[in-house]
Amino acid sequence: MKKQHYKLLLYLLSVALWVSCQRPDEPSKKPNFLVIVVDDLGYHDLSCTGSDYYETPNIDEIANSGFQFTRGYSTCAVCSPSRASLLTGLSPIRHGITDYIGARTGADWREMGRFTRLLPTDYTPHLPFEYTTLPEKLKEHGYRNFFAGKWHLGSEEQQSLPTDHGFDINKGGFHQGGPYTGGFFSPFNNPFLEDRPEEVGMSLSMKLANETAAFIKENQDSSFLAYLCFYAVHAPIQTTEEKWSYFRAKADSMGIAEDGFEMERVLPIRKQQDNPVYAGLIEQVDDAVGLVLETLRETGLDDNTVIVFTSDNGGVASGDNYSTNSLTLRGGKGYQWEGGTRVPYFVQVPWLAAGQKIENPVTGADLFPTLLDLANLPLAPELHQDGNSLLPLMQNEPFPTRPLYWHYPHYGNQGGEPHAIIQEGQWKLIHYWEDSRSELYDLSVDAGEKKNLVSAASEQADQMKTRLLTWLEEAGARLPVLEADWDSVSHAAVLNRYQEVLLPRLEQQRQEMLSPDWTPNEDWWGSKVSTQTN
Repeated sequence: MKKQHYKLLLYLLSVALWVSCQRPDEPSKKPNFLVIVVDDLGYHDLSCTGSDYYETPNIDEIANSGFQFTRGYSTCAVCSPSRASLLTGLSPIRHGITDYIGARTGADWREMGRFTRLLPTDYTPHLPFEYTTLPEKLKEHGYRNFFAGKWHLGSEEQQSLPTDHGFDINKGGFHQGGPYTGGFFSPFNNPFLEDRPEEVGMSLSMKLANETAAFIKENQDSSFLAYLCFYAVHAPIQTTEEKWSYFRAKADSMGIAEDGFEMERVLPIRKQQDNPVYAGLIEQVDDAVGLVLETLRETGLDDNTVIVFTSDNGGVASGDNYSTNSLTLRGGKGYQWEGGTRVPYFVQVPWLAAGQKIENPVTGADLFPTLLDLANLPLAPELHQDGNSLLPLMQNEPFPTRPLYWHYPHYGNQGGEPHAIIQEGQWKLIHYWEDSRSELYDLSVDAGEKKNLVSAASEQADQMKTRLLTWLEEAGARLPVLEADWDSVSHAAVLNRYQEVLLPRLEQQRQEMLSPDWTPNEDWWGSKVSTQTN
């Protein structure tokens, strides 16, 4: 064989060997990542997950062209803990943020006037610096990282902003957990967002989408992580008159129920999906998502960009603005039941088969290793200790069977009680810290958690409780403490006010909002303000 033919043969063999080691249909360039996190969006708050009232065609597009994890969970029923888990691959018990940052603990909890049996434990007040985050890991491999929207994982004073944890750019992320400085319409008065004259009256969701789209266009020749965290649909809920009018009429056409609320264990809870302001706010998010998706198509990056869509916790059925109902699930944000932690969880991978529903339980802690795996980067289990890559599930390959755990040693503003949870397969056990009682549910036949089987399946309950308590001890769980001066009479009075005063007030507010002549204020929270009036 001639020497040049021999060299050619060796070259072809080496290329064939390299190709055979690649994953099928894997892109030659490192993929881009677009992660979208909506604040307080419940599992059933999308048309693709069962709502007949809310309309979300752009978000549905992500779900229908990707993988829908129908048992996707946040790692906590409130925001800061689950947001930290998305970025670290760690459970709240490990990274230490077990409640939303700003919540009262210890003796300070008494100032809330709720007269509870326990005093909530302390928690870590910002995203810990000793843990490597997803953007920090991606940056090691040449990624450019962008953050927009809600942060709520620390402050500028704590030197714990997005740019202190691996993001190169921060648009709008600081210590506040809601749009309290300016609301959902421009001007936003956010220290990390520029208010421009031409944006007066623009929604905050569209502003964040515009900033994300600009970043994508400017970095289309780089590998990037665009992390878009909407402040919506967190309270205070706001929308335009046009959207309110459309969804008010839709609620009317569907039939407005006489009663909109009922009592849950502590607080009233919404029974219906018929809030036209909340529906309009969801549609504003969907409009904004549509803009970012269109930007990916315009730049030709849609075939090399992985999109993840999720929420930080369940929808607000109690507390805050009592905005939504979880339909088949019990509870909502802040609650220990499925409505508190089951969330939309979609992953769109352009080079993998689309439109599949996956029933394996997964959590937000799985995001970190999943994106590393999709980028063909080495996994780092010593970092993302509580997360597993979901790529095997998306490729129909074996995935480890594992229990899932939650620990919330606090009282939720929405009616949740201090608790810990273990979930194994279809079984879910809730252990309450107030009195050590337990609830056991078979989620395969009772997703609404209506039938407590702790007595009927006592052996199963005892075994799961033992495993849960062992896990908590090994993880060094911080626990609430008994209130030495518990005032049971005052506590009962608080609960009575919720039923006798709060419940009727909520019913009245709902009826007013559904009235054809309702207006929140003159300019609809600033959405009607134009540049001519400023």
